[in-house]
Amino acid sequence: MADVEKKRILILTADAGFGHRSAANAIEAALLETHGADCAVDLVNPLDDSRVLPVLRNSGSDYDRLVRDMPDLYKIGYEISDALVPTAMLEGALIVMLYEVLGDVIDRLKPDAIVTTYPLYQSPLGALSVIRRQHVPLITVVTDLATVHHIWFNDAADECLVATPTVCDLALASGLEADRVHITGIPVHPRAIRETRTPAAIRHALGWSDRADVKTVLAVGSKRVGNLLGVVRALNHSGLPLQLAVVAGGDDELYDQLQSEEWHVPAHVYNFVDNMPELMHASDCIICKAGGLIVTESLACGLPLLLVDVVPGQETGNADYVVQGGAGELSPTPLDGLETLCHWLLGGGVVLAQRAENARRLGKPRAAYDVADRAWAAAQAGSGTASRLRPLHRSRLVALLRRFQVPKVE
Repeated sequence: MADVEKKRILILTADAGFGHRSAANAIEAALLETHGADCAVDLVNPLDDSRVLPVLRNSGSDYDRLVRDMPDLYKIGYEISDALVPTAMLEGALIVMLYEVLGDVIDRLKPDAIVTTYPLYQSPLGALSVIRRQHVPLITVVTDLATVHHIWFNDAADECLVATPTVCDLALASGLEADRVHITGIPVHPRAIRETRTPAAIRHALGWSDRADVKTVLAVGSKRVGNLLGVVRALNHSGLPLQLAVVAGGDDELYDQLQSEEWHVPAHVYNFVDNMPELMHASDCIICKAGGLIVTESLACGLPLLLVDVVPGQETGNADYVVQGGAGELSPTPLDGLETLCHWLLGGGVVLAQRAENARRLGKPRAAYDVADRAWAAAQAGSGTASRLRPLHRSRLVALLRRFQVPKVE
């Protein structure tokens, strides 16, 4: 089919945290694999546009700084903004700040359907739909497992795709109709489920030990993970029959510290990797923070989680979901981490095997394909589909935008 005949699907994302971009990449890959002959996919971060105010454009770097240096302040801000009135105020500000940029993206790419993995685009897209009187089907993919900000649940979305029954209940409590909310899981890249080799074969290919009596512990850090090094050092001096694979996640300071470490167990140190699913399938458990992406990928790979960091508010629910589901433990200190792993390995690793089985039960490795199929169905319905928005006062939206001198308001 010629490109001009293909349906166009626009995926909107952002780089405030790794999860939004990774979910978008996963959806894009699944769409191209299953419907690539019939659709074109555009993946865009509107916040990269120079017209976007720095308060939004720099949200990724600001997020890193707040989470690592001022977690309590981040928690307070998260909880305050999650109330209904502040959320409504924020949505009004987002319409003003992003209306022109998102309008230009739509005019340039002319999508038949839109998928967003970032919540801040929904209100401006809803305003575009009302003011232009033309609705492009919108699918929102929520990228957290339990603790979800109210701003994710917006009437502009035709479908709200969530990870768990807990998030489904939150969406329904926010006022979204039941026929718009679907439990799909958080999308992980299709390559996460394509692996057919045994863990031992993958370890051999990676140059790791493939001995059956050595457990492989994968540790994943980043600039947002503060407790990883202490737990890794405790395991390094534990005398346990294990090998470590440690990924610094682009944190150069952590990578330098790992490089200078005197290792007493076999250790494989990386700064940044692009084959995380392969490393996960080669490992027996993972040490990480409670981010939506890393937790989702680990569960999809059936990997028990030893959680060493939790962003207050946003990630608390993710940690609770893992622990209550029996797929991992919260172990923020070196002693906690050592205690947990010793417990897991007792009796030949009986508890570790139980944690792995629970992780497989919680994981939804085919979520990206489910989202892709829904996006394709929406694109076939196409632009002009009746909007599901609650009644909005078009004149008030126009007045708001003109008051702030937003151009291209029709």
